[in-house]
Amino acid sequence: MPFARIDLLKGKTAEYRAIVADVVYRGIVDVLKAPDGDRFIVIGEHTTDNLIYDPKFLGWDRSPDFMLIQVTSTVGNDKDSKLAFFRFIADELKSKLSVRPDDIMINMVFVDRSDWSFGNGEPWV
Repeated sequence: MPFARIDLLKGKTAEYRAIVADVVYRGIVDVLKAPDGDRFIVIGEHTTDNLIYDPKFLGWDRSPDFMLIQVTSTVGNDKDSKLAFFRFIADELKSKLSVRPDDIMINMVFVDRSDWSFGNGEPWV
C-alpha cells in the first residue's frame, strides 16, 4: 500500500497541488498496481529556507518549481515498474502542468506489510 509525500515551494494554487496529487495517485494505481482507492498523499509546502536542494546536482537544472516526490510502498518493487513510474510522473506533470522534468525528483521506499498499521494500533498482516 503506497503512501506519497510531495514537497514543493509555497505559492502553487490548490488546483496545481490537486493535479500533482492526482498524477501521483494515477501512477501508483496504474503503474505500480496498487488497489484503486489506496489514496494517501501529503503535500508539504515550504519556504525557500525549508526546502533545500542543489539546483545543479548530477547535471540537472532545477528551478523554483522543483518538487520532491517520495512514495513508500509494498507494491512495484521491481526495476521495470519503478522506471515506468518515474517516466509516467515526469511525462504527466510536463503534459498537465508544464513541469520541467529537471524539476522532478522521485524517491521510492519499499517496506514490508508488517511495517504498516492502518488503524487501531494493529499491524497490517
